[in-house]
Amino acid sequence: MSTEVREAPRDPEAPQDSVGGTLRSGRGRLADPVFKWVVAACGTIVLVILALMVVRTTTEAWPVFAKEGFFGFLFGDTWDPGTSRTEITGTYSAWPFIYGTLVTAAIAIAIALPLAIMVSVYLTHMAPRRIAKPLSYTVELLAAVPSVIFGLWGLHWFLPNVLRPFFDALEGALGWFFLFEGPVRGVGYLPAGIVLAIMILPIMTAIIREVIAVQPLDQQMAGYALGSTRWEVITKVVLPSSFSGIVAAAMLGLGRALGETIAVLMLIGGSQSWGASLFGTGSSMASHIAATFGESSPESRIALMAIGVALFLVTMIVNILARVIVWRLGQTTGDSAV
Repeated sequence: MSTEVREAPRDPEAPQDSVGGTLRSGRGRLADPVFKWVVAACGTIVLVILALMVVRTTTEAWPVFAKEGFFGFLFGDTWDPGTSRTEITGTYSAWPFIYGTLVTAAIAIAIALPLAIMVSVYLTHMAPRRIAKPLSYTVELLAAVPSVIFGLWGLHWFLPNVLRPFFDALEGALGWFFLFEGPVRGVGYLPAGIVLAIMILPIMTAIIREVIAVQPLDQQMAGYALGSTRWEVITKVVLPSSFSGIVAAAMLGLGRALGETIAVLMLIGGSQSWGASLFGTGSSMASHIAATFGESSPESRIALMAIGVALFLVTMIVNILARVIVWRLGQTTGDSAV
């Protein structure tokens, strides 16, 4: 008895050679190198633009750095603009503006970060669903409000009706401490920092909420199974594993606070002095540039360009520190990709 093996009929619609088919052909793979070079070009353009900004502003500001010295410009405290068109005749030192920038940004982070963490924890672990979604949309909607609106609201309503009575009481109770030494002038470092905190709160809350929401549920359930309370699960399981993302959100908010202009200009006072008291008035780097650029002389504009270089330097240092902190935390917690 013979057995005959019959070959299965070939589908006339099937490709004859799967290796030479469309998906693996050279023409089909042409999109990969094209996409690679397009993405590489986009990344290179960003670096080129950044380099051009740094080179151009530094070149324009070099006469001021040459006259005052780089560190003399950064840490001196005298700003006396000249009126020359061909040389640098005034005295230019940016420390009062650097100090105002750092103080208002530090106040903003100190207030906004705990609030952002608490709001994020409430939205992800405590709020009912029917409340969590509308509240999340409301918080994120604040990020779309222009900074000039925050400045006008802070100057004409929030400061006289809420902050000024609070500042008077704070000065009466803690006026002996150098940070709260009077007199209370209304505008100053503290009101500018508080309004900045309200401005950076939405973006920080959105990032921290997303980081907390993606934490593994099995770890939280394991904590509950071991008898932990909700407070213990949140503080000992959720927040520690989200720490690198929280740091990244804080650094992003700090970057925005460092560069904010209009709201700070309205609330910081606009003086060229600096002092330890949070009730004192001053200027930030961005607000001083915005306030004086329009009426400045050619010489003074070069000095303002130097302030821009200093602002870029401070922002770059903050971002580098942020990446280092997140990377180091990622090495120990496994969240280096956050």
